[in-house]
Parts: sequence; C-alpha cells; structure tokens
Amino acid sequence: MNIFPPMSTLRVKAITSLNAEFSVPGDKSVSHRAAIFGGLSNGTCEITNFLPSEDCVNTLKAMRSLGARFDVIEELEGYGPVKLLIHGTSMKLTAPESPIDCGNSGTGMRLLAGLLAGQEFTSELFGDASLSSRPMGRITTPLAEMGAKMETLGEKPGCAPLKIHPSKLKPITYEMPVASAQVKSAVLLAGLFSEGITSVIQPSITRDHTERMCAAFQLSCRTDGNKISIPGGQMPESCDLTVPGDISSAAFWLVAAAAMDGSRLLLKDVGLNPTRTAILAVLGRMGASISEIYHNSSGEPIGNITIHGAELKGTTLLEEEIPNLIDEIPVIAVAAALAEGDTHIRNARELRVKETDRITTTVENLRKMGADVEEFEDGMVIHGGKPLKGASIESHGDHRIAMAFAIAGLFAKGETVINGTDCINTSYPGFAHHLDAIRHERTKAEDFILPTILK
Repeated sequence: MNIFPPMSTLRVKAITSLNAEFSVPGDKSVSHRAAIFGGLSNGTCEITNFLPSEDCVNTLKAMRSLGARFDVIEELEGYGPVKLLIHGTSMKLTAPESPIDCGNSGTGMRLLAGLLAGQEFTSELFGDASLSSRPMGRITTPLAEMGAKMETLGEKPGCAPLKIHPSKLKPITYEMPVASAQVKSAVLLAGLFSEGITSVIQPSITRDHTERMCAAFQLSCRTDGNKISIPGGQMPESCDLTVPGDISSAAFWLVAAAAMDGSRLLLKDVGLNPTRTAILAVLGRMGASISEIYHNSSGEPIGNITIHGAELKGTTLLEEEIPNLIDEIPVIAVAAALAEGDTHIRNARELRVKETDRITTTVENLRKMGADVEEFEDGMVIHGGKPLKGASIESHGDHRIAMAFAIAGLFAKGETVINGTDCINTSYPGFAHHLDAIRHERTKAEDFILPTILK
C-alpha cells in the first residue's frame, strides 16, 4: 500500500520556526549512472540508497530491457528500490523487445542515447510530452560525428522519440558549445564502445559524476583541465556503491532554513561533490551560516550540512556558477524574494529548455505571490523584501517548480495551493512527508524517516 499517494495538490501555510534534522533521498544524477555502469559491469553490484524516483526507476528498467538483471533488497514503500543488486552484462547489451520509456528524464534519455549509439541492434527511446518537447540535437550532433545513425521522430524537429540504428563508432574530440554534464556523459559513454580515445572539451566545469563513476568501476578516464578523455574497449569492474543524499533535493530545505532567522537545520549524509555545492556558497553570500562536515570522501564526497537562518540579503549569481546551480535556481529565486535587496540571475538561458521554461514559470509564480521580479531572456532580477502572499500556483508538471513554491508557501501570508504536484515523484519521493513534518514544526529525526520494506 502506498502511504504517500500521488499528490495532485499541496496546501501550505506559513511556519514560525524550523529546527530539524533528517536525510534526503539518494542523488538523482548518481543513481542514473549507478544503474547504467552497474548494468555494463562484469559482475554483481550492490547499490545502497538508490533514488526510487520515477526517473531513476525508468533508467533501471531500461537497463533491464538491455539485459542487465536486478534484485531488490529493500524498497521505499509505494515507490521502488533503495537497495538492490545489479547483475552486469559485461558490456554485452541485448536488443530490447520494445521501445524504451524514459518517462520525464532528460538525463536518462541522453545518457542512454550515448550508451546505445554504438550497439549492433536497433533501439528506440521515448518519453512523456514534456521530455518529447526538449531538444536532443545537442547529443545527436556529437554522436553523429562519431558515426551514430540516429533519427529524431518527434513532432518538434530534433526531439524525441529517438530511433538509434546499428553503428560502428569512431573516437572524436568534441568541443561542447554549451556546458552540459548530460552531453559530456553521453559522448563518454559512446566512447566506451568505440576504438581509440574519445575526448570532450567543456567550456566550463560541469558535474563530474560520470568521471567519478568511471573511477569507481576502475575505468581509465583522464581529466586535463576542461578536457575529459576515455579510451574505448574497457570493461567496468563490478563494485558496491552508496549513493549520497541529493543536494538538489536538500536545496529546498536549505533555503527554508536560510530564510528563517533563528532556524537550525541539520541534513545528514548529503553529497558534497564540489561541482554541486554552489548552492551553499550562494546562501552563504546571502547571509546564512553554513558548516559542512565530511565523513566519507571515497568516490562521491558525503557529509552533513548544518545551516542557521538569518535575515538574507540579495546577491548576484556568478556566470561560472550557473552550470552547477541550474537545478537550484527556482528555489534560489524564492530565497531572493525573501531577501532584502536585489538578486541578479543571468546567463541562465538553459532554464528555458528544462521540464518547463523555468525562467517564465518562476517569474510568473513569484509575481502571483506578490514578489517584484523582472524577466530577461537569460534570467531574472528579483527585487526582494516584499511580503509574500498565498496564491494558487501551477507547477506545469515541473517537479522543481512545484517544490520551490511549496517552500515559498512556508513564508507567505495565507494559504498557498500548488496544483499538479504528482510530478514531484520524478525526483523526490517522500517530499510530502518531509514537508508535512516541517509544516507541523516537528524536530525529531524519527518524524522524517521514510518507511522502507525488506524484500
């Protein structure tokens, strides 16, 4: 029985205090990659704290359709596995019996496209309406340079479904026009199935989960400045992995605590990968007091974050921070509305091609709640300090918009109603449970524990 049923609507009222400690679910980016690399490996991998979100479970099922079996050891009630064994294929994938459903996940589709580009069989990747509207040219272009034969079958040019035909790949050196960990990862995964060394040159540092995953599976993957290179023909050595808590999920609670003067929040076992922690730097500049204690630095750094709230002040997001803040910008915009002074968010045009146009949806929803916001093609400027008021908010099927405005509702006068919140399960199963504990100003760690079932 699912004790957290699909959430079509969330209703939120203001809180007066926040003093809590808990853990957020596993990292989405790492869970996707654990499913893929585990499925390619030469043995059995035990994955702990896997994220049982719709997106990651779809990638897990995709790997099963390609020949990688998995056994569930423990699952989050009503969602999916949090601990499992993945039995690898030793790099010998098999043809799927039907098209592969990627759901809402751009990460899943782009990484799987790289994986499938050099196979000896035909495959097809499809997704929901939102994913089918997102551009895939940024991966089909470099993969075509490698010799991949791919068709985009979507109603919009260059969009999914993707049909991938048998191909023999050649290595390339690809200079990415836009910083993207998904594009980098797709090319590197394709490079594993080519002969020779495939390299990607990124215009700025992006998330390095793929490089770290390669190291965990004992694959040679060299980083030289902004150039990452991988030799083809390698075999991933099976290993056991613990997925850290997702800092992008933690960001919602970090903002809630940061914006509440006198609050204290301890988040345990969070991923502290330096390519993901820019949110901490931003909230620190805005005035929050933050400390990090690392207790596991093998593979992905893991540790605890303690944050004390304060009266926030506006800031400017640095251009070099944007690629590693892209998922957190909607909730940073909420923090900015609660802060005194102006916050400048520019050079973030990438937000317009996410699950929604996150620039427009963020601006529109902030204005509904009484915030003073200017919209630009590449971002926004928030003139903070105006009191927020409860409003009826549309998520537009975007999980990060839904969660960001649930946080805004904790500070608004009156009730905030967020509509269309089923989408939250694509990245944060159990969000409603954690939100309920925060709303009722609970403080005990056991109030935040999500129930799991041993299989």
